[in-house]
Amino acid sequence: MSIQKLCKTLRQVHQFHAHFITSGSPNQNTLLTNILFAITSITPSPTATTQALSTSVVVSYATSVFNVITDPSTFCFNTIVRIYSLHAPSLSPHSFFVQMRRRSVPPDFHTFPFVFKSCAKQNVSFALVEALHCQALRFGLLSDSFALNTLIRVYSTNISIKSALKLFDENPQRDVVTYNVLIDGLVKAREVARARELFDSMPTRDLVTWNSLIAGYAQTNFCREAIGLFDEMVACGFKPDNVAIVSTLSACARSGDLEKGRDIHDYVKRKRLFVDSFLATGLVDFYAKCGFIETAMEIFSLCSDKTLFTWNAMITGLAMHGYGELTVDYFRTMVSSGVRPDGVSFISVLVGCSHAGLVDEAKKLFDQMGSVYDVDREMKHYGCMADLLGRAGLIEEAAEMIERMPRDGGKREKLLAWSGLLGGCRIHGNIEVAEKAAERVKELSPEDGGVYKVMVEMYANAGRWEDVVKVRQVMERDERVNKSAGLSRVMS
Repeated sequence: MSIQKLCKTLRQVHQFHAHFITSGSPNQNTLLTNILFAITSITPSPTATTQALSTSVVVSYATSVFNVITDPSTFCFNTIVRIYSLHAPSLSPHSFFVQMRRRSVPPDFHTFPFVFKSCAKQNVSFALVEALHCQALRFGLLSDSFALNTLIRVYSTNISIKSALKLFDENPQRDVVTYNVLIDGLVKAREVARARELFDSMPTRDLVTWNSLIAGYAQTNFCREAIGLFDEMVACGFKPDNVAIVSTLSACARSGDLEKGRDIHDYVKRKRLFVDSFLATGLVDFYAKCGFIETAMEIFSLCSDKTLFTWNAMITGLAMHGYGELTVDYFRTMVSSGVRPDGVSFISVLVGCSHAGLVDEAKKLFDQMGSVYDVDREMKHYGCMADLLGRAGLIEEAAEMIERMPRDGGKREKLLAWSGLLGGCRIHGNIEVAEKAAERVKELSPEDGGVYKVMVEMYANAGRWEDVVKVRQVMERDERVNKSAGLSRVMS
């Protein structure tokens, strides 16, 4: 019986290795090669304090085994590259390929797919991928469809969709996977029209083909196209899986097509499809966005294996519908059930607190983000807090919150934060802070005429008529300002 079948955990491999050392068995290279191969089928030890530590142990052990093999074969080099790709995708195994070439060990049809796969998981340079591409051509190994498909994935995912298309056009030995890989790359590059052209030119399609393009349409807001393609897939005799269903539900939610979304849910019930956490999340998101929060809550309660995404969909839906206290309750229940929140969880619960005026609860959660839950504060979280404090009349505190925002944050998030503060000042009549907020909004969005209209209104309410005239004059002189009504972030 092989070591791979005998050893299912790293601990068992260690035990076998120790027995091999103490028994002084012959054929050292063969046994070490088998040990190395066994590592490809194990998972990191669950007793490790963290997943990262466990992964580090696996890779370190595999490297030490490889280093004591004298004259490693092509199979050994392939195996160590595969281990890095499986257990440490952020680490580069390309040094092993370089070592392989320096030792004049010839690559085979398995070598380049493993090396290319590791490239696809990292942000490697275009020069490195081209060099590996040249090596594969030199050894005549790109005639293998697995190597070709993996290289197209590297180009389309990380490097250059143009290079991926060129490689595709130059190679006639294409299968359905080749088309699927390129369609996926085009979708990720948001070139959905070209993906559709490729889709239409395919001699045969499988479920992955349909799923990729439906998801691409949904993600790029071509909702009608996504729904139409789903219907076409069903008409062609394909049985949609959860990926196709969830993508189409997302398109229904974005386009507000409640009837179609309900038809898809009825299809799930009629076909007795298993509603896993992925599908449950899609249904919760759909019904919440279409205004049926009670139905979303019912589906959520029936889901037995809720993931973080399922919880986030429910918490976001509750916050969107203004159920602030319920949003906090669900957040607390999620944490108590052992699911760790992420940045999305906190944005949703802070928005819920803002709608319900739960200032103290929001402050507590915001303070606990890093210290208790190890979640980094982003611009959006500061913006949520500033909006909440501004709505509650804590104008000075809101201004301080915005000043504490990360300096390297995005313009959009800063604009939303200062606009929110200006809106709070408008509600509570704080002209001093409003003037400061207005200046920041004008710096970030010079064309926003709503800023001037808010300041005119505030000055007029305070009886400061000279300032009303000054603001109107500045607004009229500045040609960048959009003077049309209904286009302001501040006035919304």
